[in-house]
Amino acid sequence: MTLPHNPDADPDPTTQMTWPSSRRNASGSHIIKSNYPGGAIESPQAERGPLRLDPTVSGIKPLAIPPSKKSLTTKDLIFLSISMAGAQIAWTVELGYGTPFLLSLGVSEQLTSLVWLAGPISGLIAQPLIGAISDSSTSKYRRRYWIVSSTAVLVFSTLTLAYCKELSTFLVDLFGGGQGDWDPKRSDYISDTAIGLAIASFYLLDFALNALQASLRNLLLDITPAGQLNAGNAWHSRMTQAGNIIGYGFGFFPLADIPVLRWIGGSQFRKFCIIVLVVLIITVWITCWTQEEQERPNKQAGSSQLRKILGNIRAAILKLPTPIRKVCAVQVFAFMGWFPFLFYATTYIGQAMAREKNAEPDAEYATRMGAFSMLLNSVVAAAAGALLPYLSRRDTRLLRVQDEDEEEETIRLRNMIHEWRVDAAKKGKKMRLPNLPVLYRTIWIGALLLFTVLTMLTFFVQSTIGAIVLVSLVGISWAVACWVPFAIIMEFLKEMEEIVEPTSPAQTRANTRIHSRAHSRAHSRAHSRTQTGSASFANFGLASERQPLLSHATASLETYEESLLGPVDRNRPVAGGTVLGIHNLAIVFPQFLVSLAASLIFNIVDGSQQDDETTYYGRNGVAWVLRFGGFCTLFGAIVARSLPLTKTEEEMRYILDELTTLSKEDTQP
Repeated sequence: MTLPHNPDADPDPTTQMTWPSSRRNASGSHIIKSNYPGGAIESPQAERGPLRLDPTVSGIKPLAIPPSKKSLTTKDLIFLSISMAGAQIAWTVELGYGTPFLLSLGVSEQLTSLVWLAGPISGLIAQPLIGAISDSSTSKYRRRYWIVSSTAVLVFSTLTLAYCKELSTFLVDLFGGGQGDWDPKRSDYISDTAIGLAIASFYLLDFALNALQASLRNLLLDITPAGQLNAGNAWHSRMTQAGNIIGYGFGFFPLADIPVLRWIGGSQFRKFCIIVLVVLIITVWITCWTQEEQERPNKQAGSSQLRKILGNIRAAILKLPTPIRKVCAVQVFAFMGWFPFLFYATTYIGQAMAREKNAEPDAEYATRMGAFSMLLNSVVAAAAGALLPYLSRRDTRLLRVQDEDEEEETIRLRNMIHEWRVDAAKKGKKMRLPNLPVLYRTIWIGALLLFTVLTMLTFFVQSTIGAIVLVSLVGISWAVACWVPFAIIMEFLKEMEEIVEPTSPAQTRANTRIHSRAHSRAHSRAHSRTQTGSASFANFGLASERQPLLSHATASLETYEESLLGPVDRNRPVAGGTVLGIHNLAIVFPQFLVSLAASLIFNIVDGSQQDDETTYYGRNGVAWVLRFGGFCTLFGAIVARSLPLTKTEEEMRYILDELTTLSKEDTQP
């Protein structure tokens, strides 16, 4: 059976929600168009116009209904997300070249793990602070301002890294360090200055990248309609993987062979930095030029800007909804595994080469092979990022239709079952009900367990090729890490926004009718529920995946809010940027612990080689750091089992339960 095409639906195949629309018939009643067999349904919701909630219903105050966000085309989503590719290419400067570059300057392996505290420190400060500042702004440039500012800082810090040795030489000569080229002290001054400039530049780069990526995610949350958030996050993930492919691809390719880059001079690292800056500037310009933000009314006039910002952060932390809090708990353990891998994967390849050859490999070649392994990792992640969202793709037959009451829903579901039976009978087969898509948390748990298994395989992998394959396969888990957590959080944030500011009259009517529909459902189907042993779901609350959905006749919008999202302040806009910043705290905070643990592991495993001049030979500390990270992600998978389902997932389970019950009723004599 072919379902009718909805012209108003999202064109991107990874969208999670349908976009039913309505038109009026000659009598003024609504004709609801939806993706189900049986055609349109005439609704008695005639001539209502914008609905204002009755203050007597569940204590909800009347709210002005803001204009709904326009549906985005695939082209719009690409332009909105393309800057994430540029930002990720800039990340590869640090992830792919950072550790080898610092080692080449003379920084010890133990000290590099402390240098990379720049990541958690910048994430701890930059993302929540910038999210709160931009949330409090009413300007239509509130997100793009920080995108452009962060890009400017990125340009400065990357150029400093590219010309680090030349700048250190200039500064030493400027301030009279040493007596001349023959003076050994001058060389020491230049080396120490270069190390200082490199570390400071990496800190600046980390702060700027955290600010840039936070602002890009906030822009996505602001502009994208609720039904297209999965598509938007999927495109962000794809662009992230594309950025990795481009970044590590350029890092692996011998750039000195390109004639146009020869005039730049210097090493492969310098040429790579210049390419990164060009791509970053172009992608940021595309996003900022093509996207348009809306001005927001100032609802909190009278308080100081600083007090408002700090108040937003404090309120968001204290009132963080339970689902988002649990996502953060999983991220704590997940990034205790991701942090070592992202910064030391290229070094792991170099150490594998040294073990295989039983000698110190060429540093430049080892770095390029490390970049090659991360290039393959990015290709695998891009493929996984393109395919995995289809596992969670929402079956339109299991989605609710807006502005549909109890009787209309029952008619629609019965018509669907009838047509499925007819189609199955024609083919001589038994009718099969649709299956639920794979849940977000299931995909996430699988990715975390895969990461644990792959890191434990480092005990057995001894060859360079084996190490490259292992690093490549981790791309599957990384694709999920770039997509699922943000998709879960943004869905819950959109649910909170719909509670505070309904996006349309239809949404408002749907919310206010939850109580009445639950009540009527409980009475009309109580007898059949008892006979079939199934249970319905009306309050969108939490339920075990293996248990039937339970019906509560007194369920209401408030029940859902209080049990899952917690109390929602209807007079205060949802601070999405602040919440995403707090989520980032859960990502960066454990990195402090991992940095200290990595430094301790390096000291224990490679302490005897501390004074050697070798970079890779005789060292195995990175492999033990990766194993430690894999052990942490195992705990993350255990915590992820308690993640609640999103509202859409709960609704789909409810519809499937209804279909199961109706199909059994229709087969009874």
